[in-house]
Amino acid sequence: MEIYLIRHTSVNVPKGTCYGFTDVPLKDTFETEAAQTKKQLEGLSFDCVYTSPLSRATKLAEFCGFPDAIRDDRLKEMNMGEWEMQMFDKINDPNLQKWYDNYLDHPTTGGESFHDLYNRVSSFFNELKQKEFQRVAIFAHGGVLLSSRIYAGETSIEEGFKNMTPYGGIIKITI
Repeated sequence: MEIYLIRHTSVNVPKGTCYGFTDVPLKDTFETEAAQTKKQLEGLSFDCVYTSPLSRATKLAEFCGFPDAIRDDRLKEMNMGEWEMQMFDKINDPNLQKWYDNYLDHPTTGGESFHDLYNRVSSFFNELKQKEFQRVAIFAHGGVLLSSRIYAGETSIEEGFKNMTPYGGIIKITI
């Protein structure tokens, strides 16, 4: 099965802001960025289209012609818990250093670790593999796209962050 994963466009939050589950606004450049993404999808047809329920993903799905994309909570970005919408350098939580030291296994306070996110995304793909689709599109987030590449065996969890998909970018995996 071919999976096209599309990352949402640029968000309008200050650099250094911790966000994940928060439904943050998009930059004023949305239409320009979205038009570039839509152009990359031209000529492709999909058996099914999924999206994170967060507006930064659903808005791009709608712009690209998929207003009825199936929303799935497992496609949300990593839950940053109590740190959501705080500036990383202003978070006053002793758990922060533990997370920096081992974000793969150590969850954010009240949120998830990267492995939690990966397991959530893997659950989605394990279910998707049971369907008889040839080509699927998924509108989601950087962490979800990274988890997808790991799931498909294209990168290791340790190397994955070195090649994050840019905003509005598209990757293709096969599962």
